[in-house]
Amino acid sequence: MTIFVGTPADPVTFAGKPPRQLRSLVGHKTEYSESKTRLLVGGKDNRNMKIYTRKGDEGKTGLIGGTRVGKDEIRIHAYGTVDELNSWIGMIRDHEAAKAFEEILLEIQNSLFTIGSHLASDASKSRMTLPEITDDIVLRLERAIDEMEEQLEPMRNFVLPGGHLAVSSAHVARCVCRRAERLVVEMAHEFEVEILVLKYLNRLSDYLFVLSRLLTKVTNAREIPWIPK
Repeated sequence: MTIFVGTPADPVTFAGKPPRQLRSLVGHKTEYSESKTRLLVGGKDNRNMKIYTRKGDEGKTGLIGGTRVGKDEIRIHAYGTVDELNSWIGMIRDHEAAKAFEEILLEIQNSLFTIGSHLASDASKSRMTLPEITDDIVLRLERAIDEMEEQLEPMRNFVLPGGHLAVSSAHVARCVCRRAERLVVEMAHEFEVEILVLKYLNRLSDYLFVLSRLLTKVTNAREIPWIPK
């Protein structure tokens, strides 16, 4: 059983070896055996960590670094929406029609988890070494977009979302991605945000749109153009 607790700052306890994506997180010391695995955050053994802490019962939560903020604060909206987006990417990945894209979808989920950890961190107080965000993740999306577009007819109209559950999931993920981007832009007015975070979210929404078109082709769904009346 896998238990995810709160934000990327919280420990994760589960049976067996941790997934590759979690083992790769820099700054998270990992111990595992055949019976139990613990992710240790900040060098602390969190084996006794409960699912509920009661610390957020009054509407506040903790950032990486320990700063307590209201759950309606812009940083919480931003990384919470990135978390929502990650869940929608998982929904796409669960569709049989998207199996050919599983590798890059897993990469995207890992990148979004990294981005979420940066958005959830108070850099002035956190001592945790977070995974680095590099240009490579943006370039990977651009290459994938180019490869998919080679398999598609040129787009001459906007298209109506729908036609297959996998296609619709990609469109919903695209919309959530745009919302996450808007919230991160708003967050950047008040807090420092790495420009690569915005570049990645911007490119990811483009990727998801092109993916929706390719999934339409793969599933033999009908692509319906928007025709203004």
